[in-house]
Amino acid sequence: MSFTRSVALPVPPDDAFALVTEPERLRRWQTVSAYVDLRAGGEYRWTVTPGNVAAGTFRELEPGRRIVFGWGWEGSEELPPDASTVTVTIEPTESGGSLVTLVHAGLSEEQLRGHGAGWDHYLSRLEKLATTGDAGVDDWAWAPERLDPMVAASAVLAVLHPMLRRITPQDGGRPTPCPDYTVEELAAHLVTSLEHFRAMAGGGATTERADGSIENRVSVAAGAAIDAWHRRGLSGTVTAPDGTHLPAFFAASILPVELLLHGWDLAEGTGEPVHASDEVVSYVSGLAQEVVPASRVTGGFADPVEPDPGAGPLARLAAAAGRRPRLP
Repeated sequence: MSFTRSVALPVPPDDAFALVTEPERLRRWQTVSAYVDLRAGGEYRWTVTPGNVAAGTFRELEPGRRIVFGWGWEGSEELPPDASTVTVTIEPTESGGSLVTLVHAGLSEEQLRGHGAGWDHYLSRLEKLATTGDAGVDDWAWAPERLDPMVAASAVLAVLHPMLRRITPQDGGRPTPCPDYTVEELAAHLVTSLEHFRAMAGGGATTERADGSIENRVSVAAGAAIDAWHRRGLSGTVTAPDGTHLPAFFAASILPVELLLHGWDLAEGTGEPVHASDEVVSYVSGLAQEVVPASRVTGGFADPVEPDPGAGPLARLAAAAGRRPRLP
């Protein structure tokens, strides 16, 4: 069985093609993170929502016009990677825009119901992005079920995207709640830290970093670290950069804590808001109760401070980690 839907976008075909193939564009409407090797025979791996990874192989490619790829889910026996076929066709319209038609074939009746609802959700977000320039935070990534450190890290990354995208080059020199770092310096520090987490999970040392915006640099580094831990799992022990051996679950728990706290730091430094669900903040705060005291011994966090009256869950987490808001 197959699903078919077309959406009209007020952008030319080349721009529409970029929206459905380029990782930086995909993060704006469909994915939390995305790896794309855009060629016939190349692979892709998209974290669509925290903990749910679609993967497959590109089969046919006509730039600006058509793309065919296998579709399935990592860890699924019913629909594993490459088990079904997605075809996206892009046609120019008389108005100068594009008609994007998606056909998802090779589904069972039950799979058709679930994937039909999913494509309706995300194609509507694609329409909104192309029309208004901002699809907003994805409700489906807002408060995922079955939280663990890596699902929580993906959920944090999803809510940081809008804030990170609004950071401009002019913001780079602004101070942050971390007294030793400007916005640009803190972003670079966070990328380096994420690379260390990737290496701890066996993802290998990074030899070439993503370039461009802070959003792209942080998102690529975070996605790679989360993927490395997703593949490794949370059992056993790992070796930290200083040679210390740590329980893997504890080491992995540092990732969502650091990502959320430094995301808050960047938001405070730029005046851009971060809105995370109470469920995700509560889970990360629980991890922080173990992570922060242990890191405080080595100077990783300052002593806790009293949160402002009426502070929300995220501001209270920041206060527990010794952070004071820079803005009223």
